[in-house]
Amino acid sequence: MKAMILAAGRGQRMMPLTASMPKPMLTIMGKPLIEYHIERLKAAGITEIVINLAWHANKITEYFADGQAFGVNIHYSQEPEQGLETAGGIVRALPFLGDDFIVVNGDVFTDYDVNALKALHLDEGEGHIVLVENPPHNPNGDFTLRHLGPQSQKYTFSGISRFKASFFQGIPDGVLPLGPLLRERLASADISTELYIGMWNDIGTPERLTQLNEQLTETLKGVPHVG
Repeated sequence: MKAMILAAGRGQRMMPLTASMPKPMLTIMGKPLIEYHIERLKAAGITEIVINLAWHANKITEYFADGQAFGVNIHYSQEPEQGLETAGGIVRALPFLGDDFIVVNGDVFTDYDVNALKALHLDEGEGHIVLVENPPHNPNGDFTLRHLGPQSQKYTFSGISRFKASFFQGIPDGVLPLGPLLRERLASADISTELYIGMWNDIGTPERLTQLNEQLTETLKGVPHVG
């Protein structure tokens, strides 16, 4: 199985931190966000990874190169500087992704175990999305859990998903957000859902980035040093 890490966004809300840096290259505890995803994918046995690029793409390619130094193989999917939005980026990268793949937003920080996604069975044309409890900045959520019905509570899309390539069949190359497509396919039961109750952070503003670094620093202070 292959995986795609979404890293093409400009990160306007993270300015000025992203003035000369892609948002997924911002650091948590001294390490780029995207590197944590690569480590978790590798730990799950996924070593074929596609990363889409747009804003300051060279910062990513210079750091990760072909991925060999990180124990993976990285292929880059180039987009125009303004990007293609999430669904558009996935469609552009389909030739590199194979029949069945995992997608992870490069600007979230989580301990979600992607082994759970690998274990799923998806039929042709289907997808699966991971939802999380609503953070303060998104109190109304995005999507309901499919088995609870369309009138149930909405939860926040985590940016973690898995798709059959045929889910995007017939969609032309170009700018296309993922949200409207997911809502359409949820209504037709082509998407399954799960709720993850674990560590998940959307690094959407400089304040959230600072807050997470401070929280993790405090947590490490309480961990006994070994050696």
